[in-house]
This record gives sequence, structure tokens and C-alpha cells, in this order.
Amino acid sequence: MSPPLGAGLSARTGTTTAASALRGRRRIRWTANAALAVVGVAFVLPLLWLVFASLDAGAGHATRVPRELSLANFAAVLTPGLLFVPLVNSVLLAAGTAVVNLLAAVLAAYPLSRHPSRFTKPFMYSVLFGTSLPVTAIMVPVYGLFVQLNFLDSVPATILFMATTTLPMAIWMTKNFMDSVPLEVEEAAWVDGASGLVALRTVVLPLMRQGLGVVFIFVFIQAWGNFFVPFILLLSPSKQPAAVSIFSFFGQHGAIAYGELAAFSILYSLPVLLLYTIVSRGSGRAFAMSGAMKG
Repeated sequence: MSPPLGAGLSARTGTTTAASALRGRRRIRWTANAALAVVGVAFVLPLLWLVFASLDAGAGHATRVPRELSLANFAAVLTPGLLFVPLVNSVLLAAGTAVVNLLAAVLAAYPLSRHPSRFTKPFMYSVLFGTSLPVTAIMVPVYGLFVQLNFLDSVPATILFMATTTLPMAIWMTKNFMDSVPLEVEEAAWVDGASGLVALRTVVLPLMRQGLGVVFIFVFIQAWGNFFVPFILLLSPSKQPAAVSIFSFFGQHGAIAYGELAAFSILYSLPVLLLYTIVSRGSGRAFAMSGAMKG
């Protein structure tokens, strides 16, 4: 017996609707892939120029494959005054800023996370508002303060100020990571006779090492690429970081040493990439260990 006419029509309609929906999903997927490809090209082209220009003795502003590979640009920048001293200064500034910031963020986030009150939320929103304030807007009074206190050209004073510029976001991030640590684990340490600071150091911080690593990398990268603050507060060329010394490749009357600039930029990026690799691997192991401790 043949199926009813209405049932066949309904089946064909359902098949057509499914095929139309499949074609719609394919169009959306192709559109999304095309948009991602455009964004990817926008990121890849500058990186290609960086690699090609660093290996091209006659590099210019255009992206081109070098006719002859050369390491002359790297040999030109591998000098103590041009690369090594600025990199050491950058490591000192960035690492010092990250350490000071991390200590202050942990001490500020602990009472916000473990002892909430009706002032916690307004304070956190005030902290979040502090991240939107541009550093350039306060540099004039900060410069005057440094002059009055005789802190100008002081590396420790510059580190402290750079730490304050990224402290609001560090507090916000550290509190969120600290909230993920169960309070019951810390209460067990209190029962065993540990004080609040001892429980923080021996229980809470080991369980949030991954979060601390994220905060450290965030602050380190922000300080590593900071040009304006060291340029204003550090006057001696021997104390300026690589973010400031890179300005020396831009000569007068628009003359730019493109090849040396590209080689310097690659070498300047390597410490950050190395730090990210080391900290991310260590944080992954610490996260696994913290999960085992929670269980």
C-alpha cells in the first residue's frame, strides 16, 4: 500500500528544510573562516616583515623576501651598549615591577576575598575604574613629585611607580583567582593553629600558583613594553630599558635603520616568550598538584 500523499509531501518539505539549514550553516562557517583569515593575515604580515627585514642587509619598509640571507643586522645590534645593557635594564624594571605588584596584589586581595563586607563591591569597582585612567594624564604631577623628592633617574622609584600603574588590574585578577580556593581548606589550617598569614603563605598561595603566574606574566609584559614612563623618569642612557633604546634606530629627517630595527625587535621579544613558556609550564604542573591537594 502506497504512503499517503500528505506524508510524502511532509517528508520532502522536511528534507528541503534540513538541506537549506545545512547550506545556511555552511555559509556562516565560510564567512567566519574568511573573516578569521583576514585577521590572521593582518597579524602574519608584520611578523613576516620582521623576519625578512632582519635577514636582509638592504631592508626597507616594504615586506619582501631577501635576495640574500644575511646576519649583518644581528651582528650590528649585538653590542653591550645597544642590546645587552638595555635588556638587563628591562629585565630589572619588569621583574621588579611584577614582584612588587604581586606582593601588593596578594595582600590587598586576601581581605577582599576572605572577609567580604558591604564596601567590597564599591571598592572593587573603584579599583576597576582605576585601570581606565591613562598614565599620560598623571605624568606631569608625577614628574614634579619625583623632582621634589629627588627620585628622578632612580630605578627603584620608577619600579614603584610602574607597579602602581598596573596594580588595580592585578588586584582584580588576584581576587578572582583567590576566590576559587575553597575556604574550607584554609579553615582546616586555622584549626591546626595556623595564623591568617601562615595559612595564606602555606595553603592559599600554593593552590593558586597558576593564577599568580598569570598575574606575573600580565604585569611583566605591561612593564616590559612600557616606553613612556622610563623615558620621562630615567634620564641616564645607562639606566634606560630596551623599550626606550629602540628609539635610537629612528634617525633624524625620517631615516630609519629597518634591518637593525627588525633584528633588535626579535631579540627584544625573546625574553618575554621564554618567560611565558617557562611560567606556563610550571603553572600547569602546579595546577595539577593543587587539584590533587584539593581532592
